[in-house]
Amino acid sequence: MEEEKKKEAPVKRLERNLKYQGNILNVYEDVVEVNGHIAHWDFIHHDGAAAVVPVTADGKILMVRQYRNALDRYTLELPAGKLDTPDEPKIECAYRELEEETGFRTEHMEYLISVNTTVAFCNEAIDIFVARDLIPSKQHLDEDEEINVEAWDVEELKKLIYAGKMTDGKTIAGIMAYAEKYCR
Repeated sequence: MEEEKKKEAPVKRLERNLKYQGNILNVYEDVVEVNGHIAHWDFIHHDGAAAVVPVTADGKILMVRQYRNALDRYTLELPAGKLDTPDEPKIECAYRELEEETGFRTEHMEYLISVNTTVAFCNEAIDIFVARDLIPSKQHLDEDEEINVEAWDVEELKKLIYAGKMTDGKTIAGIMAYAEKYCR
């Protein structure tokens, strides 16, 4: 595939300047040379994250409904979260986020897919896992989180996606990959 081949591009980064350091991301201004011209590009660094497709014994997927400030509305998403440290294994993050957000845990996760969320200006990468044989536990929400857990049929979730009512990229990728791999 074209993306897998590293081609010599007519782009050369000359500088990377930190403009903002936040809790979950850092914003940089990159000075680049493109075909002999100088350009200024925004770059957002994110340490990475993990998401989970939690499947109940009756085949439903546990989803989390939470308020998202960037959209100023509630969204329905797969449980997910950022890595605690840049070198944390994503599967460990997935185990933690599953229990924190849904109140369920599992003894085994299966890798499903990896997603880069916004390749034009951000390097966020999310690994998505499938969790089965869910064991009831307890939610461990952060003090600034309010999350409701809902069980959904895969076909209902796909209808939300196709109707444009579900727009979160990691959630769409996770649901569609799960449906393709396990629900055919």
